[in-house]
Amino acid sequence: MENKKYWIWFSLIKNLGSKRKQKLLEVYKSPENIYKLNQKELMLIPGIGNKIAKDILDRQTRINIDKHIKYLQKNNIDILPITAQGYPQLLKEIYDPPICLYVKGNKEILNNKSIAIVGCRDATDYGKKAAKYFAYNLSNKKINIISGLAKGVDSYAHIGNLCARNEDIRSGKTVAVVGNGLDRIYPKENEYLANKIIENGGAIISEYPLGTKPDKMNFPARNRIISGMSEGIIVVEAKEKSGTLITVDFALEQGRDVYVVPGNINSINSVGTNNLIKQGAKVVTSFLDIN
Repeated sequence: MENKKYWIWFSLIKNLGSKRKQKLLEVYKSPENIYKLNQKELMLIPGIGNKIAKDILDRQTRINIDKHIKYLQKNNIDILPITAQGYPQLLKEIYDPPICLYVKGNKEILNNKSIAIVGCRDATDYGKKAAKYFAYNLSNKKINIISGLAKGVDSYAHIGNLCARNEDIRSGKTVAVVGNGLDRIYPKENEYLANKIIENGGAIISEYPLGTKPDKMNFPARNRIISGMSEGIIVVEAKEKSGTLITVDFALEQGRDVYVVPGNINSINSVGTNNLIKQGAKVVTSFLDIN
């Protein structure tokens, strides 16, 4: 972990997005080299104004590195830089991949074949059963299931995988991508589920450093990772203006397959999914429909 302290520091810098971090790495090759730059040198970099230079040089951020290292070590959390061999290859190929990922659990599975399952937080019984059905059967085909640990469809996608794991230890595993630091579980009610994911060889990952709260603005960015790590996404219930549709947009932008489970025409939870079908998304009614 001591060898990764500069990556931890790099992830802690405020107001510096992944694209700008990538550009800095292209020039300076490593976070350590960026760490050693002074105010004058930083101000010569295009796009780095006085405010961002101050954030990069912030003394308190540098003091906090040791505290983060101790917490990560104590809680078996690793940090996986974009330059690391185990970093998800598919994710590396998207427009703005995270510069590093915090990983709790099995980091060896992040390059396995994966399908994402996404949908409504306030899922109907139909949506919950569909998410569980697809996750269970795809897991039995040794495919990883990726979702967001949220209420509703996400939870039942993870649960479907765990049911398959209980029957056959060789089945695929599940990865939860969250929009907060790994020092907390959100929502709190999914703490037991999160522990089960880890116990069963899965992983919980985040691009956000420790201490990051589950702010609303984090989740759209989180969604690009869910689709980015997957070969395709299955949409199970989405309202007309649903956050799930943001994941669909990312998936299309990234060239991923989009599969949609048709829904009840009388349910508000199916307006978004049924509209996707009208727009040409592939309808799936069986796990055998997933290529």
